[in-house]
Amino acid sequence: MKNSKVLVWSIVVALGGFLFGFDTAVISGAEKAIQILWKLTAVEHGFTVSIALIGTVIGAMLGGIPADRLGRKKTLFWIAVLYLVSSLGSALSNDWYLFLLFRFMGGLGVGASSVAAPLYISEISPARSRGKMVGLFQFNVVFGILIAYFSNYFMQDLGEDAWRWMLGIQAVPSLIFLLAILYVPESPRWLVMKKGKLDEARQILQLIDPGTSEETLSDILKSTADTKSQPKAKLFSAKYKSPVGLAVMFAIFNQVSGINAIIYYSPRIFEMTGLGTKSAFLSSAGIGLVNFAFTLLAINFIDKFGRRTLMLIGSVGLIVTLSLVARAFFIQDFSGVPIFLFVYIAFFAFSQGAVIWVFISEIFPNEVRANGQALGSFTHWFMAAVVAFSFPIISEFLGGGITFSFFAVMMVLQLIFVWRVMPETKGTSLERLEKTMVLH
Repeated sequence: MKNSKVLVWSIVVALGGFLFGFDTAVISGAEKAIQILWKLTAVEHGFTVSIALIGTVIGAMLGGIPADRLGRKKTLFWIAVLYLVSSLGSALSNDWYLFLLFRFMGGLGVGASSVAAPLYISEISPARSRGKMVGLFQFNVVFGILIAYFSNYFMQDLGEDAWRWMLGIQAVPSLIFLLAILYVPESPRWLVMKKGKLDEARQILQLIDPGTSEETLSDILKSTADTKSQPKAKLFSAKYKSPVGLAVMFAIFNQVSGINAIIYYSPRIFEMTGLGTKSAFLSSAGIGLVNFAFTLLAINFIDKFGRRTLMLIGSVGLIVTLSLVARAFFIQDFSGVPIFLFVYIAFFAFSQGAVIWVFISEIFPNEVRANGQALGSFTHWFMAAVVAFSFPIISEFLGGGITFSFFAVMMVLQLIFVWRVMPETKGTSLERLEKTMVLH
């Protein structure tokens, strides 16, 4: 990475991804103690665990609004505030309803950060390294999940209030994120598009890449002029049907791969294959490590080989591994299932996991990028909620064989989508991508 400033800014903003992952996973260590403390029924308990996911869907749906009106930087600052208040409030709550409120606030932060962080990083990164920089966000999500599991493990013996420490420790990285975000600049594209601050945008572009700063500014100005000469941009208009369709389909395929069913219910899946509870939990931790390792690998290849290449490789790997898991359920021979699932996670992390936030952040024109990112993020989280809710029901009634066969068929459709429809976006400026994506 030639420009250390851009790397530092991207790492700071990607801390939002770390908190996203940590917040999502940390509840797994606290949920049993919370159920006992407030004597929750099964329905109340399920609602308590899922309240953050509800907040995430809403945060993703609305996250484009502050990103456009307040700016990318201010939105990220308020996301940091949400994380900080949520972690402290959840840890100190003595009332179930207050606990729900604070966990919901954390979910809003997760949803909004899945819009604002990739959006910001894509807009400040040079085209040649944009994939790696935005990929840092997904890397930090996976890293946050991993650290949450380790944190819960080390805090489980702190007594009856251990769950408070598990949730409260998130205040430390939240505070670091809040302070660090004050020292990153605003997105130069937002400054030009929304505020007309050319001198400030030029200074930031020169810090990013002095050799291309004037050319990039010229492209942004031309894009802005083209936008202003036309009626007010609406995301769901005919001219944007290509990026809208790509974002929605990509987000849907991400979830009908079965990834969140496997992440959320991996101990249950491993127990379905005959493993004991302890072995099942150990295998689940292994899935977290494989996810982390192959996400790291992918962000080092995404700018070299391109988004489509990673997706083609991943789609083939997912079809094979999901078919093998389905076959194991049909013939009731589960000896290879843990290995199949580890390989499945490796292929997912190397493709869909690493590519989704990069690709969606690239394909929308400047004037609707925030709302486009919000649409992709909302679709992703809505489908995550649908899959997480329906998986235990469907697998119980139809069995593992049919359930995993469905996921495999969806990945065949994804392979066709990538091969026939998905464009390559590596190494091209956002403004030049716009010319190929939008109907003029």
